[in-house]
Amino acid sequence: MSLADVLGGHRVVPVVVLNDPERAGDLGAALVAGGLPIAEATFRTPEAAAVLRRLAQRGDLVVGAGTVITAQQVNQAYESGARFVVSPGLSADVVRRCQKLGLPVIPGVSTATEIIAALDLGLDTVKFFPAEASGGLPTVKALAAAFPQVRFVPTGGITERSAPAYLAHPAVAAVGGSWMVAPDLLAAGRWDEVTARCAATVGLDMQGTAP
Repeated sequence: MSLADVLGGHRVVPVVVLNDPERAGDLGAALVAGGLPIAEATFRTPEAAAVLRRLAQRGDLVVGAGTVITAQQVNQAYESGARFVVSPGLSADVVRRCQKLGLPVIPGVSTATEIIAALDLGLDTVKFFPAEASGGLPTVKALAAAFPQVRFVPTGGITERSAPAYLAHPAVAAVGGSWMVAPDLLAAGRWDEVTARCAATVGLDMQGTAP
């Protein structure tokens, strides 16, 4: 299955850091209600696999695993129901394990050398990370000019205001962001606000202006 098939037309991927698996059901319901039934559950907490599993078990969400840096984490993500894997950097071990399991993988890159390494592994979609700290959209444009066969998923420091400009570039497949699933919202259980922010995100003007 291709990454495009997995994303299902959704061009903004909520990047979730959730410590409590018991809140995963409420989070999933809020994402779906907001019209953004996709999430990247990051492996940054001890409960990440449990959160991913709870979200995946709903059946109405496409859930991926983020911040995956080892082949063992790929196995754990796969067993928990991940439909795709995202990494902050480029690990050949992670990529090859995902390929063996049939999991779409988006490794993180920020340089031309890393993009060439990704191409050597048979990939044509990469995560540009950390996007804003690595030069933002001007860097994406420069890299896209050198590598017209590559699609980018910028992530890191992107906001509701800056996302549309990225999404308007033809080399950008999607962006990752956490503004609609900010940790303070999740901690406070402000699910109505998560839903509202997801709905606003879906309605972003892709020509470069936010609503």
